[in-house]
Amino acid sequence: MKVLLVGSGGREHAMAAALSRSPLLDQLLIVPGNAGTASLGENVLLSISDVPGIVSLAEDRSIDLVIVGPEAPLAEGLADELKVAGIPVFGPSQSAARIESSKSWAKELMARHGVPTAKFATFHNVQESLQHIHALNEGPIVVKADGLAAGKGVIIAGSRKEASKVVTDMMHGGLFGDAGATVVIEECMEGPEVSVFAFVDGKTVSNEVSACDYKRAYDGDIGPNTGGMGAYTPPEFWTPELAMQIRVEILDPIATAMDAEGASFTGTLYAGLMLTESGPRVIEFNCRFGDPEAQVVLSRLETDLLEIALAAANGKLDQIDVQWNDRAAVCVVMASGGYPGSYETGKPISGLASISGDTQVFHAGTVEGENGTVLTAGGRVLDVVARGSDIFEARMTAYAATQAINFEGVEYRRDIATRAVKSPAS
Repeated sequence: MKVLLVGSGGREHAMAAALSRSPLLDQLLIVPGNAGTASLGENVLLSISDVPGIVSLAEDRSIDLVIVGPEAPLAEGLADELKVAGIPVFGPSQSAARIESSKSWAKELMARHGVPTAKFATFHNVQESLQHIHALNEGPIVVKADGLAAGKGVIIAGSRKEASKVVTDMMHGGLFGDAGATVVIEECMEGPEVSVFAFVDGKTVSNEVSACDYKRAYDGDIGPNTGGMGAYTPPEFWTPELAMQIRVEILDPIATAMDAEGASFTGTLYAGLMLTESGPRVIEFNCRFGDPEAQVVLSRLETDLLEIALAAANGKLDQIDVQWNDRAAVCVVMASGGYPGSYETGKPISGLASISGDTQVFHAGTVEGENGTVLTAGGRVLDVVARGSDIFEARMTAYAATQAINFEGVEYRRDIATRAVKSPAS
């Protein structure tokens, strides 16, 4: 099979690595890819937002299946255009991608179908939103930009005054552009967070897998939000009983709801959940794998990813027994100095050749330089992923590998997965 993978981050490098293990794969193209994916297939320099260009490439190269990594091209209708061209695609339609691209639509869908989530209100007018905030109790208030904001559109305000400023900045100040023209204001839930992933073909929902990620930039969960600074799997609190509850109360109902409302979902469904005292509740849904969660959970996938994606694209996921192993995995993101603010690029990376064994390095923001060198090209640069019999072993191995890799200004968190280990942290 000829497969086209869309994306350029660590998530897509991990997906490319999983796809390359499939005996079904004959040729892999990645748009646009990075220095890591270059060794697994052919990078094609197109923008992920160039929907007509991607469709033309798929037609010209006789692609058998397109797999879409990031959310933006899905929200722009890439899957729809590929289907019009008769090309199978693993990824939701523009309508189904609203589960991520419109938080208000997703919240209203959950409310209509009884999927547990935080109490909320949606506003298109800044004055009405400020009046609503003024009527709330003092304390943490969650403000969400309705549209896509690169994972940074959710702000937890500590007071009504702070929430009012956030809403004004979003709706009048253009903090997130058009994405913040509509806002969702929610109660602040409490409890452990978990990311849950399942493959869906419109009706069938596969066996799920879970992970925990780290959004804040610095140790101790302080600093600005990022796209993600690390992840681990499985969570220390995960049980078969919890998995069944999430499937029965959240995953199956939302897939059924979307199908019933004409927005049938095909692809990877990502449920970001809060485990509250009253049970698991949805923080948000996403229409693709998490990044960096994909890098750890795909290391546990026993079933052929290409076989899964092809079956889902053809509505035959019920014929695939998706299995995940029990091994632990930890991912540490190595970032450019200054991220998520301003940072420099073009810094040479050393030490990549020394990594082997149960450790993999997925490229997130890199380009190939001259004479085989690899240069930094983004905020999140590398994802160091190690596997082990438990979180403690995987964590020790991952951090040992980070010591062998270097580039000017490198920054990373030192506390990834510490909460999941019982032994003294390294």
